[in-house]
Amino acid sequence: MNTLCPFDTDFLRVTSIPYATDRYVIFSGVPVRNSSPLVSSVKYVITIKSDLSALPVAPSIGQHWKVTGSYVIDTLQNGAYSFRRHTYDAPKQLACTLPQDGEQLIQFIAKEEDFKGIGEQKARLLWHALGEHFHMTVSKDTPESRNKLLKLLSPDSVNALFEGYAKYANLSACNWMSEHAIPAPVQQRLLKFHHERSIEIIQENPYVLMGFGMSFQEVDSLNFTITDEDPRRLIAAVEMAIRKDVEKGHTYTTQSRIRPYVSKALGTSKLASRAFEVGHQKAQFVLNQEADTYHPTAQFLMESVVAKRLRKLAAQIDLYDQDADQACRTSLAEMPYELTQRQVQAIAISLDNAVSCITGGAGTGKTTVLRTTLSAFKALGYEIHAVALSGRAAMRLQESIGFQTRTIAGLLRQAPVEPTSAQPLHLLVIDEASMVDLPTMYRLVTHLSPDIRIIFTGDPVQLPPIGCGKVLSDIVASGLIANTTLDIVKRQVESTGIPEYSQMINEGIVPKQLSMGAVFFHETPQNNIAEQCTALFAEAPDGSRIVGATKALVADINQRVQAAVNSSGQRMEFELQGDRFFREIRCGDSVLFTENNYDSGIQNGSLGTLISSESEATGKYFGVVRLDVGSEIVLTQAIQESMELGYCITLHKAQGSQFPRVIIALRPGRIVDRAWLYTAITRAESEVHIVGTARDLATITHKPSFSHQRLSYLEQLLAKE
Repeated sequence: MNTLCPFDTDFLRVTSIPYATDRYVIFSGVPVRNSSPLVSSVKYVITIKSDLSALPVAPSIGQHWKVTGSYVIDTLQNGAYSFRRHTYDAPKQLACTLPQDGEQLIQFIAKEEDFKGIGEQKARLLWHALGEHFHMTVSKDTPESRNKLLKLLSPDSVNALFEGYAKYANLSACNWMSEHAIPAPVQQRLLKFHHERSIEIIQENPYVLMGFGMSFQEVDSLNFTITDEDPRRLIAAVEMAIRKDVEKGHTYTTQSRIRPYVSKALGTSKLASRAFEVGHQKAQFVLNQEADTYHPTAQFLMESVVAKRLRKLAAQIDLYDQDADQACRTSLAEMPYELTQRQVQAIAISLDNAVSCITGGAGTGKTTVLRTTLSAFKALGYEIHAVALSGRAAMRLQESIGFQTRTIAGLLRQAPVEPTSAQPLHLLVIDEASMVDLPTMYRLVTHLSPDIRIIFTGDPVQLPPIGCGKVLSDIVASGLIANTTLDIVKRQVESTGIPEYSQMINEGIVPKQLSMGAVFFHETPQNNIAEQCTALFAEAPDGSRIVGATKALVADINQRVQAAVNSSGQRMEFELQGDRFFREIRCGDSVLFTENNYDSGIQNGSLGTLISSESEATGKYFGVVRLDVGSEIVLTQAIQESMELGYCITLHKAQGSQFPRVIIALRPGRIVDRAWLYTAITRAESEVHIVGTARDLATITHKPSFSHQRLSYLEQLLAKE
């Protein structure tokens, strides 16, 4: 029987070739030193399963490791022999050292691939000549060390020795940090940034670890001599509070908002007051004393750069010349129907300004205006760079405007766009711009030449971006950049009623008829919402998508829908290291990817269908998915681990995409407000089903959008004289 034991410490020498998946490394060894009586009567092995990011170096045969954490004890039988095994899964601490014993070090260097060209004979010669001075001699490539080694080895072997040993240069720092209970992922991030100065940096100010993944409370609990009133601690508490507030999507905060966090972290309001006084002088953030606002340096820099670029473009006006007028008239003449006066005005404004916006809700004609505008720009000789945040949105944009499109990530992977003598004119079009957060906008403007014109299109009243800021909303609110708001919903005989319905929700008006046109309301008690959504999906699986607010609700609905529409699909099964594994995802299932894998054309939020659940015997691939954009991808270990069922998805995953038929699981929650419901309804192309209670619908519709509570400074920077 397996027994779980917590927080013992084992010391092992690696004896098995490490087995690596895309995320984990599994390796085993024998004890080097252990005081446990369990090893006295049976053979004894130690097996470690660890996240790749938790390892200071890759495990190799001959290394010595110290491991601490919870482990499972079991006994393995191999013929007449019995083996007692400790298995650590995600240990609390891992530390690696080179062998100190002569024979073990000789064998390690001889077998370790990093020491190329140094076999057992040369390794033994080194140990006999250097002995206990071995590590000191090869740890640094100095003229003195090199001269010593050249008396024993050829120049090529000396180079191989230094290159191989360099891999272990940070081990002493890692082990020091492990002794101080600093998690391995934090160690790796710190070493990558500060290299050999890592320990010195920590000793100067332990709270620097907050920038590498530790919380204020975790650093506070480390064994460093820091008093309660130490300025480093006080400043760190303010920085922690700022980060905590900014995580909600703000780009700045105020003292009144963060004071409760600071007081709680430091223990007293007196220390909190002292922290704000000290922080004014020394902290790593920008303080606007007039407004009493605190700006994290990164966000302030990004907003300043974006504002500077947009202000420069906004100054370029009166560009509508005779050629632009001719191109505009030609494009309008090609339209099969006459545009409204406001739509024609939007086209002219876009041609007249180096940066402009075309905004409006569903059904107001943004796509029609954009298609006509781009046709005019094309006639003027502009190269069009049309982008959207998601792959599905980019595909839909391409179908609508007739120009090649790509994702923002795809554009950023390409060489920076620069005017040339052969092609001096360029235009960037950002569709669904309400989804674009501040970091993405910053990357775009720094990737593009300042001379490239920009058109933003989108709906600023939709949900704000997942990341910080609200770029499109700020641009429109600033009044600096030319914007045309299309607000007339054109009623037609074939109208779905979706634009009218969503517009009422956006205005805080509960429709008198909860079902109208192609919008159907289903009065459903809270405890039956998942069941009702499943039944509606099963009526028309092709083209349907369910939208929910919480991960728990989404997971529940996904399991129900799978059981209803695809219970007989072949389940994903595969073999790894002799063990059989399976996932409750079946061939034919709709799937969603939750991590970016740009090399495979996958973004966080990409949707597709599992068309093969057949795995390859060596574990190299685990099936095939056809993405909604039409391409097919082979599932590697890493890709399949980021895949889940996609019949029901959160609204943030759906934002930027549209589906023929949308089913909305309407359940009140922290993020469910008027903007959430409005955005969910506008994801539908032809049919909407709202599942919930009329009372909840009214409450949510009357609730103002949370996006108005998001603090961002871009509007003020743009509006500055």
